[in-house]
Amino acid sequence: MAEPLTNWAGNITYSAKELHRPHSLDALRTLVAGSARVRVLGSGHSFNGLAEPGSGGVLLSLTALPPSVDVDTEAGTVRVAGGVRYAELAKVVHGRGFALPNMASLPHISVAGSVATGTHGSGNANGSLASAVREVELVLADGSALTIGRGDRRFEGAVTSLGALGVVTALTLDLEPDFEVAQQVFGPLPRVGLDFEAVSASAYSVSLFTDWRQPGFAQVWVKRRTDRPWGGFPWAEPAVEAMHPVPGMPAVNCTPQFGVPGPWHERLPHFRPEFTPSSGAELQSEYLLARPHALDALGAIDAIRAEVAPVLQICEVRTVAADAQWLSPAYGRDTVALHFTWVEDTAAVLPVVRRVEEALAPWEPRPHWGKVFTAAPEVLRGRYPRLDDFRSLAGELDPRGTFRNEFVDAVLGG
Repeated sequence: MAEPLTNWAGNITYSAKELHRPHSLDALRTLVAGSARVRVLGSGHSFNGLAEPGSGGVLLSLTALPPSVDVDTEAGTVRVAGGVRYAELAKVVHGRGFALPNMASLPHISVAGSVATGTHGSGNANGSLASAVREVELVLADGSALTIGRGDRRFEGAVTSLGALGVVTALTLDLEPDFEVAQQVFGPLPRVGLDFEAVSASAYSVSLFTDWRQPGFAQVWVKRRTDRPWGGFPWAEPAVEAMHPVPGMPAVNCTPQFGVPGPWHERLPHFRPEFTPSSGAELQSEYLLARPHALDALGAIDAIRAEVAPVLQICEVRTVAADAQWLSPAYGRDTVALHFTWVEDTAAVLPVVRRVEEALAPWEPRPHWGKVFTAAPEVLRGRYPRLDDFRSLAGELDPRGTFRNEFVDAVLGG
């Protein structure tokens, strides 16, 4: 590579000598079969060494493969190629009269990469993005193709897989009939006396934002489906101007507010696909823990907010329904997720990340796989009951370790 290749935020520089972009599935299979180590780079929206193949490995992008999005209207499903991003997928799905159950705050991220890392949107009843997957198509280390569908004993290990099983060339997702969403911002919302369960259950998707410079939430983004009854949001006043989650950032980058109904894919994300949500001058961490502990966890962070606030841009609190993916941070438990967008200063941020992890430790938080965290591998392994099953699956599908790297080795251990 003529210039060093970095992730979206610029805090990771990949050591691979080349970035390969095969133009056909046959070329991809040949490349993988002839390589000792392979990692796939999605949209680059990760903040650690998850995609790092090592200096002797191959870094692979799927963006040059045909960006196929095939909707099956009878089955109510869509088959999407591995390099497609959510904004592209959503446009096609909406055009055929269907919807995805949920989306993340950014529509710019790749579908395959999001699913592989347990990325999620928000909503008490909404599972992670991986919950919509019904079939995974892989290229294995020897170049052969394998499809694993729902009902296969390996399925719950093959979806949120950290890229450790093979190259995901396509996914088939469940769809539902098209729907509209109205988005409105409220605030401020005090933390003291907060009925978190009622607030988080008040709409289809609810996100609470704070910079921890005060003991409450400056904004609450409420996204309600217009085809379902809504009891309002009696805990805070509606905003009188368009808002951006990060103070001082232009609201023009954000999806429409003020309760104006619109298509699901133009309201469920926080940011519009035609705008870059920020310059990338940030680091991110996220911790997911059982939802009944939400107030305790918020209180623990409030107790250290004097340390957190100086290096924080914004913190978002969301909920995720339990899922069955072995390596999903929401595996087996209805979840609350605390997401931290930090300033771009690794030396200043890492000690605070450790303090956050110490504060949340009583509730066994699981970090988002693509974010900055410092938890020891042995601690993380103890928080995933099906880790041994995943380790066995990785050994079965990738016996020579083609898709492993330092990050995956630390997670799997053994």
